Amino acid sequence: MHKLSNKVLLVDDERSIRMSLAQSIELAGFEVITCDSGKAALAQLYPQWEGVIVSDISMPEMDGLSLMQQVNAIDRDIPMVLMTGHGDISMAVAAIQQGAYDFLEKPFPPDKLVEVIRRGCEKRTLSLENYQLRNELESQTALGPRIIGNSPQIIQLRRLVQSVADAPTDILIEAETGTGKDLLARYIHEHSQRREHKFVAINCGAVPENLIESELFGHERGAFTDAKARRIGKFEYADGGTVFLDEIESMPLVLQVKLLRVIEERSIERLGSNESIKLNLRIVAATKVDLKKLAEQGLFREDLYYRLNVVKVTIPPLRQRKDDIPLLFQHFSIIASTQYGRDVEELSRERMAALMRHDWPGNIRELRNIAERNVLLGESCTFGFDDELISPESAVSNLGEQVAQFEKLLIHTELAKCGGSIRDTQLSLALPRKTLYDKMKKYGLDKKDYKP
Repeated sequence: MHKLSNKVLLVDDERSIRMSLAQSIELAGFEVITCDSGKAALAQLYPQWEGVIVSDISMPEMDGLSLMQQVNAIDRDIPMVLMTGHGDISMAVAAIQQGAYDFLEKPFPPDKLVEVIRRGCEKRTLSLENYQLRNELESQTALGPRIIGNSPQIIQLRRLVQSVADAPTDILIEAETGTGKDLLARYIHEHSQRREHKFVAINCGAVPENLIESELFGHERGAFTDAKARRIGKFEYADGGTVFLDEIESMPLVLQVKLLRVIEERSIERLGSNESIKLNLRIVAATKVDLKKLAEQGLFREDLYYRLNVVKVTIPPLRQRKDDIPLLFQHFSIIASTQYGRDVEELSRERMAALMRHDWPGNIRELRNIAERNVLLGESCTFGFDDELISPESAVSNLGEQVAQFEKLLIHTELAKCGGSIRDTQLSLALPRKTLYDKMKKYGLDKKDYKP
């Protein structure tokens, strides 16, 4: 559930009225931002802004109705309350027809304004929740990269990424090897306004140090011995789109200085040229280590770290989101069966339990490899950790958690086998219908996720 909106943008050119109303609104528990003009108010707004606007109608330069039109162009779901000391019925009707949430004629008691704002905030919260749900639904059904999983960590990650995908900022992804940093970078690109432009991925640790500068910035003919023709670098090639710099910690220190300049100035110079080329691109960097610690040790430029770390997205390792293992295994198995032309054989409960016990040092990459091997070899496939045991300490301290995890696994397996049919699942597990529904609700299982 979305946090209840409590922001109020108060717009009035008369200072005394503005201050008096702001005090009344703040005393009611709202966060108030005051502006003396429509132009100043517009500078505070952006799509999905969390709050309500209260504005006077009669203002110089831009009146309240003109401001409302500009607000609607940004986000027409932002509730706007208009005030006037010269109002009449026709003006109120016109304001409501043009999209105003409410209309107040001065003077009015402060508690009336507070009540209108409270209702407006509730409406805004609901519209933001609906927007978020639509985004989540689209992200799960759209073609291209997907963030698969229903664990709390993944739901939180999905919401964070959706909130910043269209923001004009660079992003730093921090995660262990094998968690899907490249996939997440592509997901961000595909869900941003840059999706129609190029996504260019560069592994900073895979390009030889003597070639990486030319690879990134390009070069002119004759810039060095083997430069027989002009070459466009990756940054210039990605103009308008997204550059993904994987293993950014491997970038040589001398090149980090140039990267910092690219980020700050959004321009590059090809090797052998003095011409500055302006670029419009977003940089998504990824690392498997703590860049802050590297910076403290002098192994990574501190100024570059802070410039990259405007928005940091952390991907949880698979061992911290084990609830997603059955769904991920099923997903990778379906892909492999299509690729190799093999049927997907159902995994026994014992073998699924072995997957759930494993700590997954190789993360998603390791799980995908095992799913592919299982499709190819079937019953003869060995995981390599089938006989792993849970330590006695873990078994004692987490007994309740393990029982719940196994119960969830059983229900998940039967729902998948029965194609989401509640009747067939309850018969298979010998559970009353209400008990099955209660347990599905407890574990966050939805029959729609298992429909063929």
